[in-house]
Amino acid sequence: MKPLKEKISITIDNDILAKIKEKAEYDDRSLSQYINLVLKQHLKSVEDKSNP
Repeated sequence: MKPLKEKISITIDNDILAKIKEKAEYDDRSLSQYINLVLKQHLKSVEDKSNP
């Protein structure tokens, strides 16, 4: 069973959005998938730093 997802609205600076779109396209992912992936990686990194 797929994990549940929730729709949200956010505001992103134009220059950041343009870069994210480029990276998502290069990685052959949707914008939503790419943002989700980046956030997961960031959260893991933060958790790893706080749990030595």
